[in-house]
Amino acid sequence: MDKLDFLNSTEPEIIEEFYLKFKSDPNSVEPGWRKFFEGFDFATTHYPVTSGGGIETSDEFKVINMINDYRRRGHLFTKTNPVRKRRKYTPNLDIENYGLEKKDLKRIFQAGKEIGIGPATLEDIVKFLEQTYCHSIGVEYLFIRDLKIANWLQNHSETTRNTPDYTADEKIFILKKLRRAVFFEKFLQKKFPGQKRFSLEGAETLIPAMDAIMERGSEMGIKEFIVGMSHRGRLNVLANILRKPFVDIFTEFESPEYEDEGLLGDVKYHLGYTTERKTTTGKNVKFTLAPNPSHLEAVIPVVEGITRAKIDLLYKGQPDNIAPVLIHGDAAIAGQGVVYEVVQMQDLKGYTTGGTIHLVINNQIGFTTDYLDARSSTYCTDVAKTTLSPVFHVNGDDPEALVFTIQTAMEFRNKFHKDVFIDILCYRKYGHNEGDEPRFTQPILYKFIEKHPDPYQIYKEKLISEGIISQAACEKDVKAFMAKLDGYFEETKTLQKVSIASFLNDTWENISRATDDDFLKSPDTSITKELLQHIADKITDLPANKKFFRKTIRMQQQRRQLVMEKGILDWAMAELMAYGSLLTEEIPVRLSGQDVERGTFSHRHAVLSIEDVTEKYTPLNHISEKQARFAIFNSSLSEYGVLGFEYGYSLASPYSLTIWEAQFGDFAG
Repeated sequence: MDKLDFLNSTEPEIIEEFYLKFKSDPNSVEPGWRKFFEGFDFATTHYPVTSGGGIETSDEFKVINMINDYRRRGHLFTKTNPVRKRRKYTPNLDIENYGLEKKDLKRIFQAGKEIGIGPATLEDIVKFLEQTYCHSIGVEYLFIRDLKIANWLQNHSETTRNTPDYTADEKIFILKKLRRAVFFEKFLQKKFPGQKRFSLEGAETLIPAMDAIMERGSEMGIKEFIVGMSHRGRLNVLANILRKPFVDIFTEFESPEYEDEGLLGDVKYHLGYTTERKTTTGKNVKFTLAPNPSHLEAVIPVVEGITRAKIDLLYKGQPDNIAPVLIHGDAAIAGQGVVYEVVQMQDLKGYTTGGTIHLVINNQIGFTTDYLDARSSTYCTDVAKTTLSPVFHVNGDDPEALVFTIQTAMEFRNKFHKDVFIDILCYRKYGHNEGDEPRFTQPILYKFIEKHPDPYQIYKEKLISEGIISQAACEKDVKAFMAKLDGYFEETKTLQKVSIASFLNDTWENISRATDDDFLKSPDTSITKELLQHIADKITDLPANKKFFRKTIRMQQQRRQLVMEKGILDWAMAELMAYGSLLTEEIPVRLSGQDVERGTFSHRHAVLSIEDVTEKYTPLNHISEKQARFAIFNSSLSEYGVLGFEYGYSLASPYSLTIWEAQFGDFAG
């Protein structure tokens, strides 16, 4: 209403007087009133009020209200949960709640124009809205304040009706990905019964979803994906997305020796991997799956840091060529504070990665805890609203809907460079791990899950009913895939040791590991006195065409005198000159933390403010023309998240110096 503040406290008689003037001569009233009356005339012409007139709402506006409610609240009434009944929300979207009746269903309403179908019966309008907002995909977007973004999401939803229209070949391709996901898990269960693997069973549609991320992303110019996830489903992602050899995965189940005796033999569902894949269109796409400890969500800031390092160092600051993908569990994304810390980095200049794809494997249970005991929010993804990021809720038993949503999310990410969340409602076939008994705590849910067909079975029957594939062809394909897995399994019996390809191996391949002898001597890291004085001269110099705070000028003069005249260095100047010496050797330096630009003790002053403007000046970036870049960023008031980010940044930038500075109150005594 800010734009209509001219209406505040205005008497109806005055409004009527202004309106009469407007009807006589539109230019006789000021622009605000003129626009208001133009809108009023448009409404009364196209949406006439009922015979009662006055304040009574017309039936057209009742339908408009219903349409807007579907857009705003339709996600609460979707068919997205494969194993549970939805909670009841009131009021629902029945037409009676908008003052309409069953007899109105056959009436034609101009309000159909609002959703792009032209004048239509109420019955057709309701069918359109149900299909768009209440089937296998629910969308939350009207909390977004940027109208350009909200309108794009609304237009995309309503022009496509949130309903995929895939060709027979595309559907068979999705079925193939599901088959690999489902029968890989069945094979592991058969060959390694009782062993922990944290299976993906119940959420196997993640695999065609990840494949869709690669395919659509590559079409849009993305060359690399950095993936972070916890243990559930990791083996399936490694096998079917990163294409880690089945032989290696099967061998790791046998508790083998490793070829590299110095390698920490972490459990198979924590290991990372880096590989390059070719898409169906022949484009090369690189995948890196970051290793992750058992601590849930610890990997997500690391993934963001790796991504940012590659954006800075490989992709010239452009995020369109690389994207981070984070796979969460429902209990973890709602309960772990580091998620909030990382989400808040989305638009910060020192931490943005151009938008993250968040996928939630929503088992609706955390270990043994029911979702009703795991959070207060309606959805596990409500943290997304912190940064006004759109959320899609998708039925995990509908692979077409999920692939369609992924494709939408990839378009959104590369267009707006914002995070996007996809909540995959599914289930967990076994307990927390394959040796756990879920019926101890969830007897009713697991009685239903026990009888529920897997996603492959459901989708296969759908395609058979559509005449796209036959039962015989499906059986043949399954038999061939299982035979292939059997062959790889037999091959593992001849292996004595396992070779594990190092995560980010190509990044570190030219760097040798330290030996004990390396610590018996120190390399020569000295620089000349002349270079030292040159650095001191440059970082204490202030450009004459910029106006600095008088205390800043005095401080820089004192620093120059201390070094150039007295030959003395204090701690802050020594630190800045050390950075300067690295920069002159073309080694980039990145420093971040709370208040690091000025320094917690008002000591560093690495970034100087210019009076009367928002521009800032960083002396360390003005030493020489050939120097490396000095990047320094005040961080959000975060420790866990920012430290993880900088650790990830350092992993992907071995030829840079990356530093995170804790605030003084955070040091351990």
